[in-house]
Amino acid sequence: MMAFLKKHRFLFLRRFTQILIMALYVIANVYGINILMGNLSSSLFLGLIPLSDPFAVMQMFFAGAILTFDVILGALIIITFYAIVGGRVFCSWVCPVNMITDLANYLRRTLGFNQIQKRQPASRNMRYWVIVMALIISVILGITAFEFISPISMVHRGIIFGLGLGWAAMLVIFLFDLFVLKNGWCGHICPLGGFYSLVGKFSLIRVNHDADKCTACMECKIVCPEDQVLHMVTKESIPVLSGECTNCGRCIEVCDDDALIFTLRNKKNGEKNENN
Repeated sequence: MMAFLKKHRFLFLRRFTQILIMALYVIANVYGINILMGNLSSSLFLGLIPLSDPFAVMQMFFAGAILTFDVILGALIIITFYAIVGGRVFCSWVCPVNMITDLANYLRRTLGFNQIQKRQPASRNMRYWVIVMALIISVILGITAFEFISPISMVHRGIIFGLGLGWAAMLVIFLFDLFVLKNGWCGHICPLGGFYSLVGKFSLIRVNHDADKCTACMECKIVCPEDQVLHMVTKESIPVLSGECTNCGRCIEVCDDDALIFTLRNKKNGEKNENN
């Protein structure tokens, strides 16, 4: 039992965090216990601290909306937090869609679909182009373009206020990731994931690889939703510096060699400098 828990410790913590955040929004809406009010685009913590999605605020700005002080402050709080801990921590520890895509990815591995489609037919850079298009459309149409059609918002609002179209959004993403493209939504299309990967490019918390311990089993790359960030596996003892890493911790859990651990940015370089 303990071995099982250790093997899935970060997965359980992520699910707990995601469900807890959803629960806090729900009890605020249903029971009026206002610990966390609103939704992922705009929230109020403890009735005092504003929290705003920076990408949504950018779209509002490009659409010509007048931004209030609370909205700007909320965006600065969120962007500072994710710039420190890792931008795409949002994707793996907060976003409710992650539970859907993780399930699809698990079934792909279990059913052997990954063996059939070894080469991805799409570029992960698409998400950055979607960011640009969302901002351009926001300027042209005067609306928050991605927020208007965002499956993340649909699912999140659906969980809080009643699913409605949230069911359809979840089903489409699940089937797309399962049958069409591995990690299709989060890894290739979602502009919010792309935005947070840019925010977290210089974050402090990193996964570090120890090549001396690595036995090249490649279990880490099998479970990693952004396996391109693990290019150093078997080659170098360096941290994962790509902002596209979600800091989900799955690679650490499955590594029986303890070759991967969470650490602080540049810790390895600091150790080398001290030895010199």
